[in-house]
Amino acid sequence: MRHKRGGFKLKRDPAARKALLRGLVTSVIEQERVITTVPKAKAAKPLVDKMITLAKRDTLHARRQAAAFLETPASVKKLFDKLGARFGPRNGGYTRIVRLGWRKGDGAEQAMLELVGSELVKRAAERAKRREERLRAIKEGRQEESDQAQS
Repeated sequence: MRHKRGGFKLKRDPAARKALLRGLVTSVIEQERVITTVPKAKAAKPLVDKMITLAKRDTLHARRQAAAFLETPASVKKLFDKLGARFGPRNGGYTRIVRLGWRKGDGAEQAMLELVGSELVKRAAERAKRREERLRAIKEGRQEESDQAQS
């Protein structure tokens, strides 16, 4: 019996579990959201929060601790350059788990683990892209009108 034994085993030996969680945390930091199963999301959430807390500290020791856990140097750079500053005034609660329903293949319950505020970043990028396309279309339309007027 596992009475009063905390943590998530995820049906893996300790090395495989650590590798899985390191990969999930790295993906969340790089992409700002990841779709996985609910138990994996619940296990990774405190680790992502811990990495962001390290980024807010922004010391050499904190960078080395994050680099020892995360898998890519790009994720460490993004964590300290962008995410630490973004979550600076916030006291905890950097991630959210959104349940998405059941996976068709094996019936596992899916969830999206995302950083709070990432939906605003995505929307702003999409909005800027649409605006650029609209301006480009207007410019091309004016150029066509001026070409027709010169002919």
